[in-house]
Amino acid sequence: MANVAVYNMEGNEVGSLELSDAIFGAKVNEHLVHMSVVQYLANRRQGTQKAKTRSEVRGGGRKPWRQKGTGHARQGSIRAPQWKGGGVVFAPVPRDYSFKLNKKEKRAALKSVLTTKVNDNKFIVLDELKMDEIKTKKFKAVLDNLKVNKALVILNDNDQNVILSARNLPKVKMAQTNTINVYDILKYDTVVVTKDAVATIEEVYA
Repeated sequence: MANVAVYNMEGNEVGSLELSDAIFGAKVNEHLVHMSVVQYLANRRQGTQKAKTRSEVRGGGRKPWRQKGTGHARQGSIRAPQWKGGGVVFAPVPRDYSFKLNKKEKRAALKSVLTTKVNDNKFIVLDELKMDEIKTKKFKAVLDNLKVNKALVILNDNDQNVILSARNLPKVKMAQTNTINVYDILKYDTVVVTKDAVATIEEVYA
């Protein structure tokens, strides 16, 4: 089992914690990690792009000139794609880009990135993360004590004082144990997690 140090909010080591090999010592599957990131980004797409085809552009109902005898090429509508103001060929239409991954695949991808963070010493465990007031400066001080700049902070509960204190920090994202995903874990350099959150992750994703 991997053994990591546990720190307090002042950045001092106050103990150690054994991590479950089932979650934090899993075999890294890069293909599933890639697919999980692709799925996350695809599911975020709005898919609302739209352009008009020749049948949707206003006008063009009358043939612009007769078929023969004018010296011009034959034309059936001034809204054909080759005309200025005409429709778009194979115009994009609203669509759903999302696709699904199996639960086991998603879980294996999550275990892979958590294992990678632990192996790279980018997984920091706090004994607790509590704040008696909403204060960004105090939250920033906690990260400075831990020597962390760009971090994903995972909480076990919805502590509004902590969440709102971190809201104005551009390189910090807050998450709860039920909202973590592969994309965010990879995006942020360091994962900062409370002991309670580690216990919940081991219980839920085992």
